[in-house]
Amino acid sequence: MTAAATDMLGVIDVQPTFMPGGELPVADGEAVVPAINRLLARFEHAFATQDWHPPGHLSFASSHPGRAPYSEIELPYGRQTLWPDHALQGSRNAALHPGLDQSRIEAVIRKGFRPSIDSYSAFFENDRKTVTGLDGWLRARGVQRLFLAGLATDFCVAWSAEDAVALGYEVMILQDCCRSIGLPLAAGGTTLDAARSRLLARGVKFATG
Repeated sequence: MTAAATDMLGVIDVQPTFMPGGELPVADGEAVVPAINRLLARFEHAFATQDWHPPGHLSFASSHPGRAPYSEIELPYGRQTLWPDHALQGSRNAALHPGLDQSRIEAVIRKGFRPSIDSYSAFFENDRKTVTGLDGWLRARGVQRLFLAGLATDFCVAWSAEDAVALGYEVMILQDCCRSIGLPLAAGGTTLDAARSRLLARGVKFATG
């Protein structure tokens, strides 16, 4: 794979909070760091996202007495998975992973900092209306194709990819540079299965880095 001048690598939520030992660990999550560093050496341009929650965020199970992590509730903007407290603003685990090579990361998009709205996508909060500003930033740089890597494939990577396609970008998920949560679904399968099917139907491509 050779990156063109109109390509951009998106490094999604590569933070210790999502890795073994963190508050919301993704199995084998730390393995994405060296894989993404190898990718960064091949891209002229890259951005990163950073989950950045205030204490008591509405998406935390601890903010809803009697509710367990990974259960779901209905909020004004739709269904919301309740998570363990994670990515707390200013904490060491909310920082970008110290092993990540940031020399080619030109912007860091913080998301989930509004107390009453969660945010998976790099482009929109979960209300699907509030923008992060990433789209305008990419367009000003003439970006046409996005390559996404990071955590987790079935949530923040998937939502970012879906929004990017809807906004007119060509999108490729580098699946060997991602890891997933894979929550079981009542209808069968996992959140990874559902995300992959949804993304393929929308024209997102999967490849290896």
